[in-house]
Amino acid sequence: MMDNLWKLLPAEYALAHAILPTGHRNGTVLMAAAVEPDINLLNELQLLFDRQIEIELWSRQELLEAIREKYQLRPGQSPVDKETAQFEHLERHSQQAPPAANTVAGEDDHTVIHLVNRFISEAIRLKASDIHVESYENLFRIRFRIDGKLVESEKPPVAKRQAIISRLKIMADMDIAEKRRPQDGRIRMKNSHQTIDIRVSTLPTDFGEKIVLRILDKSALQLSLDALSMGEDILARFKQVLQLPFGMVLVTGPTGSGKTTTLYAALEFLNREDVNIITIEDPVEYNLTGINQTMVKADIGLTFSSILRTVLRQDPNIIMLGEIRDGETAEIAVRSALTGHLVLSTLHTNDALSTVVRLIDMGIEPFLVANSLKLVMAQRLVRKICPHCKTVDNDSRRQFERYDLPDRVLKSPLYRGAGCSHCYHTGFSGRQALIEAVVIDDDFAQLIGNQADIYRLRELAGSKQIPTLRDAGIQKVVDGETTLGEVVAETWVV
Repeated sequence: MMDNLWKLLPAEYALAHAILPTGHRNGTVLMAAAVEPDINLLNELQLLFDRQIEIELWSRQELLEAIREKYQLRPGQSPVDKETAQFEHLERHSQQAPPAANTVAGEDDHTVIHLVNRFISEAIRLKASDIHVESYENLFRIRFRIDGKLVESEKPPVAKRQAIISRLKIMADMDIAEKRRPQDGRIRMKNSHQTIDIRVSTLPTDFGEKIVLRILDKSALQLSLDALSMGEDILARFKQVLQLPFGMVLVTGPTGSGKTTTLYAALEFLNREDVNIITIEDPVEYNLTGINQTMVKADIGLTFSSILRTVLRQDPNIIMLGEIRDGETAEIAVRSALTGHLVLSTLHTNDALSTVVRLIDMGIEPFLVANSLKLVMAQRLVRKICPHCKTVDNDSRRQFERYDLPDRVLKSPLYRGAGCSHCYHTGFSGRQALIEAVVIDDDFAQLIGNQADIYRLRELAGSKQIPTLRDAGIQKVVDGETTLGEVVAETWVV
């Protein structure tokens, strides 16, 4: 296999970057290149080959001729044409092979490994959060979730479906013979610079198993509060509350709104030698040095509430609960916050103040909520306009006239991304948080203790001019950072 390293590198990729594997020495891949590759390209190559890379500088002309000879590219033939022809040949070969050969084995082994390595490496390069491997009657496709939206990456031959699925299951240490039940596994990919964990889940469907790979790339995770685009005022209040010796801080929002990232950034801010931090998560997504992380395992009785009781006997200063799911967990968490612990957790509510009502609905006495709760932050994620293809888009304002837009939106220029190679032709690159932060001061505590309804709480927030999620979104539009459509989709239902 080491003698055919070039087969792991698509011809299009080799030509685009002017690189070609030429051999190996002591486990190191020798790579011909026209110029010294930058750190990002070097990282990709080390991840793809799972080896150290040693660069050999060649003349560009000599290298391009070697690439065309190695990949047998005829004059005028594009690498994509060559790749497609190769896939079609392999598909015909697979259709003629006996059923037992439809696995990751024999002469097709390097092709399947190459396909899998290629789309995983591409997903990591594009900073995708998930890879969807989907089986249909006459279609097999790979989709990436980039900035919260699914985009199609490629459609491997249907005949390679089972081989690719088997390869992924082998990598995740799953039972490849079990196709009737869902399975969960994990893949760890390493190179000299980073370790990437991939959480793998299978689901039986009518035409084969669907596999979702959740990419947990800690290097891409913003674990600094200063990097979360909160705004100076909210950031200052958040840091001030986090330095309290006890109390509860809750981050709210739907699944995929960045709550875990915010909590992890808060833990990194609090992570010092003189404090004991313990987390209870389902599952542990990223390992944080210096923090004791525990995973929920409900099948053996390790629930949020049962682990929390044990954690309280572990002399904690700070406790992070991945989620408050039931009244029992909520009550223990609230009482922990009142007895000398700083408790951080999440809830699923539409806005910050709805969290108060949710806790009371879960059976927590209003006076306990009033005395324990110190800060509630609701958040949403919106996509950022790609800076490489940003263009004026005032025409889109008419699409949203029925939403009673504030004057500052009507008077400000609007922008969008036209789509380019830098943003996968989506017009967006990256995401940022919209945050609504409410500090539970004496005024709020008094209303909560007196069982005031949500309308009274919102009236007080309005009198204090606390920006809502919608206000935060409108400001991002006015600043030219996101589109009006993104903000309407995320906040006009709140």
